[in-house]
Amino acid sequence: MAEQNIDVPQVKRIEFRIGIHVGDIIIEDDDIFGDGVNIAVRLEGIAEPGGVSISDDAHRQIRGKVEITFEDMGSQSLKNIAEPVRAWRVRIGPSSSPAMLTKPPTETAQPLPLPDKPSIAVLPFTNMSGDPEQDYFADGMVEEIITALSHFRQLFVIARNSSFTYKGRAVDVKQVGRELGVRYVLEGSVRKAPNRVRITGQLVDTATGAHLWAQRFDGGLGDIFALQDHVTESVVGAIAPAVEKAEIERAKRKPTESLDAYALYLRGLAKFYQYGSRQANDEALRLFNSAISLDPDFASAYGRAATCCVAAKTNGWFSDTANEGAEVTRLAQRAVGLGKDDAFALAASGFALAYVVRDLGVGAALIDRALVLNSNLAGAWSFGGWVKIWLGEPEAAIERFARAMRLSPLDPNVPGMQAGTAYAHFFLGRYDEAASWAAMALQNNPDFQTGLRIDAASNAMAGRPEQAHKAVARLRQLNPSQRVSTLKDVRGPYRRAEDLSRYEEGLRQAGLPE
Repeated sequence: MAEQNIDVPQVKRIEFRIGIHVGDIIIEDDDIFGDGVNIAVRLEGIAEPGGVSISDDAHRQIRGKVEITFEDMGSQSLKNIAEPVRAWRVRIGPSSSPAMLTKPPTETAQPLPLPDKPSIAVLPFTNMSGDPEQDYFADGMVEEIITALSHFRQLFVIARNSSFTYKGRAVDVKQVGRELGVRYVLEGSVRKAPNRVRITGQLVDTATGAHLWAQRFDGGLGDIFALQDHVTESVVGAIAPAVEKAEIERAKRKPTESLDAYALYLRGLAKFYQYGSRQANDEALRLFNSAISLDPDFASAYGRAATCCVAAKTNGWFSDTANEGAEVTRLAQRAVGLGKDDAFALAASGFALAYVVRDLGVGAALIDRALVLNSNLAGAWSFGGWVKIWLGEPEAAIERFARAMRLSPLDPNVPGMQAGTAYAHFFLGRYDEAASWAAMALQNNPDFQTGLRIDAASNAMAGRPEQAHKAVARLRQLNPSQRVSTLKDVRGPYRRAEDLSRYEEGLRQAGLPE
């Protein structure tokens, strides 16, 4: 029909739109319906006059089997279709519509397959200041961000030389995602004013175009490189949790039968972050172990399984305390052996060995190694803060928790960081500050037992017995066996006897039975 239309006046042309989809249909008498039909109808609606649009399912069936040119239309939101559908425009040489014949058909490159872990490209930041001299600042910052992100083994990061091919070009992030084979793109801009500079950044999902995170930074030009470091640290600290959160939500939507080791790992994280729930913690441990059974070399899964054991000990959930140390040692040793350059595996293992096995020396060394590998890892700073408390270095602990919260202010583990800060102030004799930090931790997680204990002890020592007794009452509701004499089952391995004595005395004054 398109060929016949070439010599026919526009008003007399007959131009069809065609939509093609491969999917299930329902046939009832003379009627055909179902999701497969609905998607085909919607694809017809987005086709050009005289053109054909097909779904990604159809494209996979015929790709490489017929001599047809395809152009990727990206993910399309179709009316009354719940999920976006990736669509392709078909061009059949001279059989294209007359409007298309003005352009020679060119084969669109096949999109690169996505890696088996979260993938990201950092595009060159746009210099909006009108000062070409600021290009060096923007480019240098992007290079620093790429380098810092590459330290996260859970991320696949496109190299600088590839991402910088987009410099100076107006780009569609969906196209970037297809061309580089990445799920996420970080883009941003730099604007210079007299003695000031403003930097913006946003993280975008290339499949949907949705913004997952955005932030603005303002600073003076007195020390431009200090500002560059600050922005890099803040962006990297925010991106890692944002990507993790997006990946967890994506894994939740995956059909159970299509789960792989990484999807199991992500579902385990979703359960683990439900702090205070024994059932969720048990399910997280089961999921991490399932991931390990599919991939016995998955270092981070061993590390996360070890942190589940830490949570079980913290809340008094261990049913077999005799074997808890042996199991944590096994998990930690496997994580360390497999993940010698995996910062999270090292940090999580070090924390578990310090807390459960009581090996402070080895635990502290592993966490320090993790921070050398990735100084942007908020979890390692948080784990390190707890170890500093147990070593009797509360000032250093406060600094580490502050660094962790600055790197990841929206982290699900922020209550743990706040509670750790409360403990550090408590051991410095700053009971009012300790109680304030404990209250913040409990505001985010009212049943956090570690937070309830320090809330009770701090308020008791600060002369607020009513608040202290209230915290102990809730603590004993959650853990009826909790007493001063059983603290050894849940408390950390305090090196200084005076710290432990002060902690126990605070809980006695709060009303915890002996």
